[in-house]
Amino acid sequence: MNGRGNHNGNGIAVISGASAPEIERESTRHLGMVTGGSLSKGLEVRLDAAVSVEEIAVGRYLTIDGSSQRFFGMVTDVELRSLTPQIVASPPGPNERFLREVLHGTAAYAVLKVSPMLKVGPTADATPEPVKTIPPHFSGAREASQAEVEQIFGSEDAGHFVIGSPLDMDVTVCLDYTRFIERSNGVFGKTGTGKTFLTRLILLHLVQKSNQQRERGKRCANLIFDMHNEYGWEGSSEGPSGKAKGLKQIVGSNVLIMTLDEANARRRRLRPDGVVTIAYEDVEPGDIEILQETLNLTPNAVEATHQLQKRFKARWLPEALELDENDEATAKDLLGMGIHPATMVNLRRGLLRLTRNAFMVDKGSSSTLQSIIENLLAGRTVVLEFGDYGSQLASYMLVANILTRRIYEKFRDRTERALASDGEKPNHLVITIEEAHKFLNPRVAGQTIFGEIAREMRKYNVSLLVIDQRPSAIDDEVLSQIGTRFICLLDNEKDVDAVLSGVSGKSELRSVVAKLESRQQALILGHAVPMPIVVRPTNYEDSYASFERSLTASAGDLWND
Repeated sequence: MNGRGNHNGNGIAVISGASAPEIERESTRHLGMVTGGSLSKGLEVRLDAAVSVEEIAVGRYLTIDGSSQRFFGMVTDVELRSLTPQIVASPPGPNERFLREVLHGTAAYAVLKVSPMLKVGPTADATPEPVKTIPPHFSGAREASQAEVEQIFGSEDAGHFVIGSPLDMDVTVCLDYTRFIERSNGVFGKTGTGKTFLTRLILLHLVQKSNQQRERGKRCANLIFDMHNEYGWEGSSEGPSGKAKGLKQIVGSNVLIMTLDEANARRRRLRPDGVVTIAYEDVEPGDIEILQETLNLTPNAVEATHQLQKRFKARWLPEALELDENDEATAKDLLGMGIHPATMVNLRRGLLRLTRNAFMVDKGSSSTLQSIIENLLAGRTVVLEFGDYGSQLASYMLVANILTRRIYEKFRDRTERALASDGEKPNHLVITIEEAHKFLNPRVAGQTIFGEIAREMRKYNVSLLVIDQRPSAIDDEVLSQIGTRFICLLDNEKDVDAVLSGVSGKSELRSVVAKLESRQQALILGHAVPMPIVVRPTNYEDSYASFERSLTASAGDLWND
């Protein structure tokens, strides 16, 4: 899709003055002209009579060229107007087609409300800048070409990847790969809006661009906590087959699939690269603290884990399972630690929900966990599948927190040693988690390792890709650190307010989010894009061939460095 032919009426538009630079104007369609407005409240663009108002959707973009520079803005509202009240009071009848055509575009017309966001100079290599002024009256509005879109969002190369197309346009929009991996990012939307589809596409692009980055500082590894087995070998799809290739099928050995549930993997005829077990000694009181609500633990039961660790050290969990509060001596000992027998009953009930899972073992080797960390440090992608345990939120949260804590320690240590010796920092790492609000809600965000990563780990080259349907449940401080936000449809006002917090032009963007389609449409804003834009993501299944060709061509000996 080169986008250099004529586009339909739902493309990006360019508003041009009489002396504006001629940038592919001949290939794009005139839409209207600026008739008023302001920088703070937005511009008013009167739609040309030849353009149907039904073609213009909220969320579309107008490129506004003044006499010496172009301005790019978003359509935030569409309004019908008339010159006189009499037209509305006595409109043409259903059979007066000729009269309607005469009035249309003259006495009765449509106005677009456009929020200006960027300006760019007249030359093709000019750098976009935030707007501080507006174009003059009667600047003409037209569609933008692919070249104009690329001037703002970049073109596909080793540093940019295509994420989709603007609404009803035959052009493509790119994200900046380097800026994307620098910060934590989020995919938000209600259930069924295509969050998994979009996340799978993003991850595939990250693997592809990491292969193309020969400098270690720009390489990106991925750790994916795959709650529902969607990213590793095969995921679900709405296509005819009902299946979509996972990262392993496309990328091959540069992606490792680890599993907590070997039996589930066998049923799906999958041969994982390793089976993960969690030893009791790997569990710390902090891991239980984030599970308080999930395990239905009392605050006293959570506090008891700290007291038990003081007494039994690393063996606190198996010892807690063996304690019999009905035994007189044990009950006395518990009271000596400040633990009421009833508290011990509540704690043991919660711990048993975890330890009855097959991946939990009394004593086990940490070699598998260490292998995961070593592969991540080597720049590979690791998908940790949960199998049947994915339906158990407590298991998902426990394993994710334990493994991520180890990664935090290793990457922090590597970075600090590199700074001390003027050495090389570890490669970037993106950790993907679903149900993110469970780890990042205000009650536990200060204690979980994920909250620490969101706030501090950017300097250690570790960031998050959070997937959630309830952004309002995420701690405000953590949400403010989300660099790039992919916002699918949200119908809860609190969620919309939360995901747009701290964003310039929040009121205008609220109406854009409200008008998103229920599936596979997203508003993208933040660190990796120069301005907010609504896109329809690239079709994942149709991209298999091009991804596989580029990944095969660029792999070589890169992973053996």
